[in-house]
Amino acid sequence: MATKGPHCSFVLLAEFDIDSGAQLTYQFPQPLGTDEGLLANLMLPDGAERHFEDWTIFFLNQTPFNTIAPVLALETDEPNEDHSSTQGSHSELIYVLNLVRTKHDKSVRRGAVVKAMAICTRHPFIQIFKPVLLLALDDYFASPSQDCLARLFDAINSMDISTAPVLTRFEKLIMRASERKDIFSEKFAPSKVPDMAVTPLNGSQFTRTGNQHQTTSSSSSHSSEESIVAKNRNPYSNGAREQSAAESSATSLHHQEHHPSSPSDSSFSLGGSAVWVNDDSVILDSQVGLAIGGGPGSVASGSGTLASRGRRSTDASSSSSSGLESDQTHGAPIPTTSDSQLRSGISKDTHFFQTSIIYKEHHLPIKLPLATFPEEVGDYSLMQLIQTFSTPLVTVLGPLHPHLHSNGSLTHPIIILFNALVTGKRVLFLGHNIPAGQVANYVLSACALGSGCGVVMRGFIERAFPYAGLAGGEDWASTPAYIAGVTNPIFETSIAWDLLMDIGTARVVVHRDIHINFPTTPPAIGPLLTRQTIRAENSAASEEEIARIATRDRETSQKTDFTAKADSLDNIFMEDIISAITSRFGENVVRLRFIEYVTRFVRLASRYEEVTSGATKLFYPSATFGEGSLGSGVVFPDEAAALKELAANASRIEGWRRTKLHQYCVSEFQRYQATSAIKGFDLTHQLSRLRFGKNLPDVEVESIMRKIAENVRSYEQVVELLAHTPLHLGGLQPLSFCLFHQQEVVREAIVNVFNELRAHPIGVVFLQTLNHFQRYAYVRQAHARETRSREQGQQLVPPLAYAARTPSSRSEVSLGGI
Repeated sequence: MATKGPHCSFVLLAEFDIDSGAQLTYQFPQPLGTDEGLLANLMLPDGAERHFEDWTIFFLNQTPFNTIAPVLALETDEPNEDHSSTQGSHSELIYVLNLVRTKHDKSVRRGAVVKAMAICTRHPFIQIFKPVLLLALDDYFASPSQDCLARLFDAINSMDISTAPVLTRFEKLIMRASERKDIFSEKFAPSKVPDMAVTPLNGSQFTRTGNQHQTTSSSSSHSSEESIVAKNRNPYSNGAREQSAAESSATSLHHQEHHPSSPSDSSFSLGGSAVWVNDDSVILDSQVGLAIGGGPGSVASGSGTLASRGRRSTDASSSSSSGLESDQTHGAPIPTTSDSQLRSGISKDTHFFQTSIIYKEHHLPIKLPLATFPEEVGDYSLMQLIQTFSTPLVTVLGPLHPHLHSNGSLTHPIIILFNALVTGKRVLFLGHNIPAGQVANYVLSACALGSGCGVVMRGFIERAFPYAGLAGGEDWASTPAYIAGVTNPIFETSIAWDLLMDIGTARVVVHRDIHINFPTTPPAIGPLLTRQTIRAENSAASEEEIARIATRDRETSQKTDFTAKADSLDNIFMEDIISAITSRFGENVVRLRFIEYVTRFVRLASRYEEVTSGATKLFYPSATFGEGSLGSGVVFPDEAAALKELAANASRIEGWRRTKLHQYCVSEFQRYQATSAIKGFDLTHQLSRLRFGKNLPDVEVESIMRKIAENVRSYEQVVELLAHTPLHLGGLQPLSFCLFHQQEVVREAIVNVFNELRAHPIGVVFLQTLNHFQRYAYVRQAHARETRSREQGQQLVPPLAYAARTPSSRSEVSLGGI
């Protein structure tokens, strides 16, 4: 992760003087060129003297009133795929992490000394600098001088992250959706993996040069990655490959003497182990990766049940078990739990890059997150936000508005907040007598909530003010659609807002003038639903039934402006979220669910635009499968569900389309189409059809599998496919069912896809999550095809078991002869 420019751009020191108020004492290494009074008041929040310690967060280069103009221009990073140019010629956003501390001292006039120190950085993961900022402020209290700021500035900028892997968007999606602590571990290798020959399933030799992960040297890093990688030897090293190849050749030759017709089993393995289903196969440590049985806790059952039935390998040959000692494909011996090299990397979590900061001989370990997006700032918590506004004590006040109350009076407070964020309303978080740092976290959590954790939408951070005070209040309050956090209750009556989220009292207040500020008209989709057929896949409803449903909904909406349904999709979604939190599923699960929710919202909006205007630029146009042409667009279970969901979201979609967020989404989709490795068809739609479709025609399944197989040929395409099949949604399960399809062409296509996945470490990780039957079916079919190919090349008649080529669900070979 080679970056241009320092990690820390400025270090600031502010103090409170009883005569002159908040003062900015030091600016290092140069003045920022902006209002010093504004900076000092942001660093010393209201009520700071009531708390021993507090953290605040604010941004610079965000609006004209907080844009800096240093004498010496700052170096900036080159734009990448995550940092798109959303602000034109505006300077790069600077994140400020501030620590304020109060020390009571009866010898001073006010009885306390209040000082604050802040660092200004270009990295959104500002939470990693908290430990060193604590030490630096302690140092300044003990010896107040500018040297403390200089030491902090130098210490942060000496942090070495040059060897941290840079992940693409799809690699980040895979990493954040996986709980494996060794995901993308090959990215941390000490040197670039040399080109190696890979043995494909047809027995031909080719050299794979462009599909392996790119790695860089870590010899100069202060991180612990070097020692970890040195202990956990690279499984693709030349030495291991040569040794494995020699052992494999000898073993294969030995068995061919006794069983000439038996193919070489050593050429089949998923990462050296995943294809084996006997007691030797369950060899992955639970701390490093999933067991062969498909998950934690399956080791005992996998080894006991299958071994007791005498299944020695993936084919009927009793001699194939000794092929376990080698792996020609990946060139590495199979690791075991007794392997000291494997055990040495157990504590490593590849979701983070481990480095360190040295401050006055104190080595502070730093865990740099690798899968964050620009809209994710700090260590926010969606769980805290949801729990605060989901208790029985929450009260929702104010008039109902179509943009906010998508389910009338029964709209959940979190959904009201989401609707306000995406429709461009002014949202104010109030935390009276609450530390400013906690209020700031609520604002950052709200930004993550609306953006889908930065994955789906952008444009929230640029209008967010995690902590806003009286200084500069008129400026930030005039920002359209601001998202601000305040601790002074005077803001409830002194500035304009549309939605007030009171943290202390759990109040959700809609402003009484909301209809004046945001007048609405009935959504255009109402009459269109009765005239247009929103043709969804697998619909059994007739045209008369669709019209009857739409007419009934229209008549119901005429009785009341806000239809409230206890079983609405949003309410069911929030019940699932609260249940997950109560069951202690963790923050990551909540984030993944909201990513799905926001993604669905954008795709619904694209369908809405098609219905109302005839075209959309948000997503692929909706189309059904026909005459060999694959379908595209959002997938609905049936026509009734399509009508119901579009009608429920119509008002907030109309409000969203008037905001800059809509424009950003259009540009994001255009960029996705230009940079995507898989082009020419809607991959999401095809996977949704396989996952949710009912009674899919064989011709459609065949077309889907052919298209996927033709477009998954490189590492980038493999990663993109896997990013669309996250493990929490079943991973490769929708594709794996094609292994049991009655048509041979479908089975051949999925074997081709899995063969390509098998050539990459990340693909092996996903293949290992398949259950025994799916994995067994894949290996049997791939093994049989390799055998046929080899024997046809030798002009031999293939064995009867392979020549029959029966459906995999009925094959005797797939049962291991049992």
